[in-house]
Amino acid sequence: MSIVEWKKDETVAIMTLNNGENRHNPDFVNAVLEAFDEIEKDESIYSVVMTSSDPKNWSLGIDLEWIGGAMANKEYQNIKDFMYGLNRVFKRILYYPMPVIAAINGHAFGDGTLLACACDFRFMRKDRGYFCFPEVDISIPFLPAMLAIVKKSMPYYEAEYLIFSGKRESAVELEENHVIVKACENEEELMKESVAFAKTFVKKRAILEQHKIRLHKWIVEIMEKEDPEYIEPLNLMV
Repeated sequence: MSIVEWKKDETVAIMTLNNGENRHNPDFVNAVLEAFDEIEKDESIYSVVMTSSDPKNWSLGIDLEWIGGAMANKEYQNIKDFMYGLNRVFKRILYYPMPVIAAINGHAFGDGTLLACACDFRFMRKDRGYFCFPEVDISIPFLPAMLAIVKKSMPYYEAEYLIFSGKRESAVELEENHVIVKACENEEELMKESVAFAKTFVKKRAILEQHKIRLHKWIVEIMEKEDPEYIEPLNLMV
């Protein structure tokens, strides 16, 4: 089974993350970017729904085993390349010429939560999964562009609370705080609602791309101008 697979449902591409906890490492980055490239080539697709095949997790963020091993082996350039690769994933979604909808069917933690925030819309199931930024508890600060991605995806008061507290929030709480479009009863309902919502978008790609570029240009500028100050010296830990 591939790390990322996708299938077509009329005008919607359903992208499925297949790697268990869907931890982010170089292979994950490459697989996601490749899937987005493939989907874009099909001009009859107008939106993307991103979900997970794991019954418990949507994405638990950075692969700590991989990055810990790379640090121990002093593979510093590989780590830098990976961090820039994550930014390429975020930028790809931010500038993607069609809506990208996260169908969060399990836990979203850390960089996995950021991946959901990079998406244009989010749906989540009520009966399983939490949405959490644990960085405050493990002493890993956000890169500047990561903070910008969070701020674009939810009200500022909610961003502050989740970032400062590290609290795990449920789908019901996220819906109340306007982070997700809808808290769905279960996984079946989640996919039904997410795909139905995605099918409402049949807009021309060119105008959607321009709207997304102009909406998100400030985030990408932070990514390109400020993030290297922390990535280059690997100043990623407190």
